[in-house]
Amino acid sequence: MKTQHIINVSGGKDSTACYLLALKKGIDFRAVFADTGNEHEYTYEFLEYLPKVTGGPVVEIVRADFSKQIRKKRETVRDKWKKDGVPKAQIKRALELLQPTGNPFLDMCLWKGRFPSTKARFCTEELKVFPLTFQVFFPALKNGRVLSWQGVRAEESRSRSELPFWNKDDTGVYIWRPLLRWSAEQVFDLHRQMGVEPNKLYKLGFSRVGCMPCIMARKLDIRNMAMRFPEHVKRLREWEELVSKTSKRGQSTFFPSKKISSKNNEPAHIDEIAYWSKTDRGGSQFNLWSSTEELPACASIYGLCE
Repeated sequence: MKTQHIINVSGGKDSTACYLLALKKGIDFRAVFADTGNEHEYTYEFLEYLPKVTGGPVVEIVRADFSKQIRKKRETVRDKWKKDGVPKAQIKRALELLQPTGNPFLDMCLWKGRFPSTKARFCTEELKVFPLTFQVFFPALKNGRVLSWQGVRAEESRSRSELPFWNKDDTGVYIWRPLLRWSAEQVFDLHRQMGVEPNKLYKLGFSRVGCMPCIMARKLDIRNMAMRFPEHVKRLREWEELVSKTSKRGQSTFFPSKKISSKNNEPAHIDEIAYWSKTDRGGSQFNLWSSTEELPACASIYGLCE
């Protein structure tokens, strides 16, 4: 039976290189994208652009649905919060607001009553692994062997450097990592060879493409987002407010850092994080120049502007 090749395309450089490599080798494959709901609009544009410019397969989109979990959470709020001493007004407000929004990332946080963090990184499983497994891989396995291409590279981290080129996971899917020993330069070289412009975010100074922002975003990427796309800071501010009002604790922030907060022993809200991203000396000195200078139209850390 013919092997089914499936490539998880995120809109980033490495998964795009997998897509291009498969085309170059003449392999028939499916391209899938797990939409977290916390993506930049340029990423959605890129996912439409990629098959058009290459003639490759259209990128299929899958999304997590937390409607059932939110319904269950409403039952918990209604039946158990009062016993735990939660004020009636808070319970009433939570029940009014606990409704599915249709945005996977936000709905996940409403269900969990918090945002993910580096110590509780449930976002990858809930928003990517589970939707892809149940909506793509399990149905495909019914038709035979599945080979999942993963765009991971050894130079990105120590843990990734220890990964094998291929293995079989617990679901029966074979995992293939063709770029494991590639450099970022080789990845962008393949883009050029195939006539594909990378995701626009790479030319705007972002070190990685994925969630906007990722809970593990670097300070420079947060600053870049805050200065180039203040509307995303506004979106996160609204999300923090909504998740806080539906949380038993009554507060929740996108980034959990307490060191940056102006309030003692409380995590910093996104506006404080955005301010901190423009500071020097570990956050003790505001960089007036970096906060007021006009950002260049092209500012790639990968040398894509040359």
